Amino acid sequence: MGADLTIVGGGHVGLVVGPDREGGLALPYGRRVKLLRCHVAGTGYADLEDEEPRLQVGECLVLLREPANRHDPMAIRVLSSRRRKLGYVPADSNEVLARLMDAGKRLTAALVSKEWDGGWLHLEMEIALEEI
Repeated sequence: MGADLTIVGGGHVGLVVGPDREGGLALPYGRRVKLLRCHVAGTGYADLEDEEPRLQVGECLVLLREPANRHDPMAIRVLSSRRRKLGYVPADSNEVLARLMDAGKRLTAALVSKEWDGGWLHLEMEIALEEI
């Protein structure tokens, strides 16, 4: 299977990969690199009963660096798309992600699953690097 650069709608350069089911697929010249799948840490400390019904699998989550966090200088806060605090990227998984964010790299997150476990809302997310 080959791939060629071509001009696509609006004069943008795209990568054409084909053939596929549609006979060819124009993709933006960029990549999404999956970095990590993990739970959202600290959801037990947030009152999420009213937020949980609004959380949808596939929803984009917001990642915010907290370099001044007194407990963890590599902390990355996780927010819902409505900017409601859900928790954090687990401390044992955040160092490389924090360094990428500090270097100006664009990281994205999406909700993969949600499930109540007693009074604790277990949220699973996938974090990716978006290259343009």
